[in-house]
Amino acid sequence: MTNLILASASPRRKMLLEQAGLSGFIVRPAQNPEPLAAAHLPPGEAVTAIALAKCREVAATALSGELVLAADTMVCLGGELLGKPKDEAEAMLTLSRLSGAKHTVYTGVALYLDGETRTGAETTDVFFRPITQEEIAAYVATGEPMDKAGAYGLQGLASVFVRRLEGDVYNVIGLPLCRVTELAREMGVRLF
Repeated sequence: MTNLILASASPRRKMLLEQAGLSGFIVRPAQNPEPLAAAHLPPGEAVTAIALAKCREVAATALSGELVLAADTMVCLGGELLGKPKDEAEAMLTLSRLSGAKHTVYTGVALYLDGETRTGAETTDVFFRPITQEEIAAYVATGEPMDKAGAYGLQGLASVFVRRLEGDVYNVIGLPLCRVTELAREMGVRLF
């Protein structure tokens, strides 16, 4: 088994790898800010570029035989990217905009092993039911939305807002496991 380095501080990505049965990997988040140039790209390309930048940063310190995995997730509503909310007021506004609407979650992934790199992106459409202002306020008061793109966590309390998904549920949580395993397999690595 190849040693895995998760180039992410996301507790959700770590949890997904562990739930899939992968253990003993190293968490070594990238430290540099996300590249500004990616902001001008279409969402799928932007998340892939950001994931690749994170991957390359951590890969610079990787040893031979260490597989580096990086990812980045964005939420897009009507062509507008919704990042992590700066404060509770922005979280309230974001969730109000998502109420009763369809949005798309994009996650880019990048893998590096011994000079070889693979990248890919996954998209999932998420359909929220109408949410009352009281529900939004109660959810924001939990603090859960504050560190998540789009101001919600599908794996948490916001699961009750989602009417349906079209695509990979793990993509919405932050790591499309199917895409990751496909890319790893292309590199000759079996993760699970």
